Amino acid sequence: MTLNEFLSEWESASPTLVVHTSGSTGKPKPMTVEKRRMEASARITCDFLGLQPGDTALLCMPLDFIAGKMVVVRSIVRRLKLVCVKPSGHPLQGITEAPVFAAMVPMQVYNSMQVHEELRVLRQIRHLIIGGGAVSDDMAKLLREFPNAVWSTYGMTETLSHIALRRLSGPEASSWYTPFASVCVSTNADGCLVIDAPEVCAQPLVTNDIVEIDSDGRRFRIRGRRDNVICSGGIKLQIEEMEEKLRQHTDVEFAITKRPHPKFGETVVLLAVTDDMEAMRTLCQEYLSRYEQPYAYISVPAIPLTATGKPARAEMMRIAADVAAE
Repeated sequence: MTLNEFLSEWESASPTLVVHTSGSTGKPKPMTVEKRRMEASARITCDFLGLQPGDTALLCMPLDFIAGKMVVVRSIVRRLKLVCVKPSGHPLQGITEAPVFAAMVPMQVYNSMQVHEELRVLRQIRHLIIGGGAVSDDMAKLLREFPNAVWSTYGMTETLSHIALRRLSGPEASSWYTPFASVCVSTNADGCLVIDAPEVCAQPLVTNDIVEIDSDGRRFRIRGRRDNVICSGGIKLQIEEMEEKLRQHTDVEFAITKRPHPKFGETVVLLAVTDDMEAMRTLCQEYLSRYEQPYAYISVPAIPLTATGKPARAEMMRIAADVAAE
């Protein structure tokens, strides 16, 4: 979708428009959302960050998904000056003056940090929000030294972008997400986050994210997704926690998934972009518990990702199941 196409859709008489989910656990799904709720979400973010009319905002993500659409809606609601670049892994390439506000995915931030001139501009962005995927510990350590505000966002298509932020830069850096003032959070019986955000969601939203809520009942931090739990021999294993144990000890691209097993119910499977599976086996034996050891190791040409750069967990499980069937 082009910017003109989105603006035409936005300015139409219809009070709603169609957006698509990211597809991290399956195929992207269309959903109809109210423009007034998108406007409310935009105002909440602009107010929190203190964005002012005339501030520049970088549009560097596809307009097919909610993240890109919401950058445009914020520019409309707060009369920001939109700076448009073609979505790519290097959104700051060729830019000499930093925008006041930018929203990027972790891959774009990582790539920008590898090029001196792009890093210079990145550090000068006054308000940088990062969403669409997890920020690694290594990236978080580097972002902590940035002179301006850098935030990791929590949200989804259903919440019309983010409903909570956690600071990554400066002395206020934290592993806890703080919801906006109009948002209340709780957990259900499975320990999954429940979001009550009446300005952007008509009904409370039950997520698949397993979280810990702090003692004041406001902030939360994420342990992993409920559908990323592997139940192997009666032991519940969280995929994200296992991946984090390994990630800091290897440069190999990898991911953990699961597949059905007649005896254990489910087993751990490791996908890696390497032919040296013995090295990956040694890594797992050193840093994972005996219950977490992969039952199978599969070499892949690339780790499956969604169109928005998130791990494509459903595709990973399909790969694991297909290899087992061979």
